[in-house]
Amino acid sequence: MISSRVFAGRRYAVLGLARSGLAAVEALVASGAGVTAWDDREEARDDAMALGADIGNPLEIDLIGFAGVVVSPGVPLNRHPIAAHARGAHVPVIGDIELFAEARDELPAHKVVGITGTNGKSTVTALVTHMLESAGIPTLMGGNIGLPILSRDPLPGGGVYVLELSSYQIDLSHSLACDIAVLTNLSPDHLDRYDGFTGYAASKARLFSLQHRDQVAIVAVDDDPSKMIASRINHRLHRVSGKDVDPVDQVRWPALQGPHNAQNAVCAIAVCRVLGLNDEQIERGLATYKSLPHRMELVGEVGGVSWFNDSKATNAASAAPALAAFPPAPDQRLHWIAGGKAKGDGLAACRPWFGHVKRAYLIGEAMEPFAAEIGDALPVDLSGDMATAVAHAAAAAKPGDIVLLSPACASFDQFTDYEQRGDVFRGLVQALGA
Repeated sequence: MISSRVFAGRRYAVLGLARSGLAAVEALVASGAGVTAWDDREEARDDAMALGADIGNPLEIDLIGFAGVVVSPGVPLNRHPIAAHARGAHVPVIGDIELFAEARDELPAHKVVGITGTNGKSTVTALVTHMLESAGIPTLMGGNIGLPILSRDPLPGGGVYVLELSSYQIDLSHSLACDIAVLTNLSPDHLDRYDGFTGYAASKARLFSLQHRDQVAIVAVDDDPSKMIASRINHRLHRVSGKDVDPVDQVRWPALQGPHNAQNAVCAIAVCRVLGLNDEQIERGLATYKSLPHRMELVGEVGGVSWFNDSKATNAASAAPALAAFPPAPDQRLHWIAGGKAKGDGLAACRPWFGHVKRAYLIGEAMEPFAAEIGDALPVDLSGDMATAVAHAAAAAKPGDIVLLSPACASFDQFTDYEQRGDVFRGLVQALGA
């Protein structure tokens, strides 16, 4: 694990003991810090106690003198009482990424790449990691993806930590100066946690304000809000665009099809160029990359029909590029499974690509509102649930067609998370071919 003498003798509270919370407890205790930990689940408190933490609710104890309150990114700082309680005691509210940033001085010489954006950040993070690994550079992927960064062993000298950073993780960081910081794109999301879109955009932009003057910013300027952020950066800036990718080149990268993946690729290419990879290493990484689970993941081909799991598309702006990736050839061939717990942005971002869709199969709470919004624009099947949608799509699809789960919704009406939703879809597809 990653530990540091900088924490020794200090006292921390840790609120929320899922994976990153427990990793923070373990790293802090190993570093010689005192830790008071809390979670509503008794078994999680037992796990923290076994690691050497005291048990106590940070909301109910006097925080004066504490070095920080470590919270999960899922804690809504705009509504949760811990924010005011900590502020009253003049104690910062931080996340595990901030602990990592504070521990960096004791790690072997390394670089940190931080990747944020509304969509594409997981793919860019995984792609950069793959490209570096395939070039023989020691690399660790963390942050909003993979294992908690504090639970990993430090990289040897010359290594690169590649961090996917949600706006929440940036909010909880105060000293994370990324050697390379990336913004993939920006569109409305998570507005329940911010003072409108302006507040959300400002959270993303903070990643660049935390950098030093000699560090590098990479911004994809395919949307106006990202262009605006780029215009305010006054240190080393690389502007990139999905339009910079030659479609002839993109054909050679099987897991990176569609306009959105052109943008993902150009961000990753820029990162790897700054880190010193040559054209041959970059091309090899792009050509051998495999899709992330639940992100345009080809889960099966049954009777000439290809089935794609894009369950991670939890809003319309994320689903739109998936629809764009399958134009008519020459006729519509795309069967689209959508719906779930809507985030309030409707399907406006998907509308330009309705012409690609042969039929939509709608599920979950959003089924009726989405059907009303689609209207007569394309045929709609009110499937209701995933099993029905898969069965109906399987019955209707012809060889050469595509069935795409890209819900444009959160999953919490029928599933525990987008991963379970994607796993259920994958299982249903595999059963078709059994």
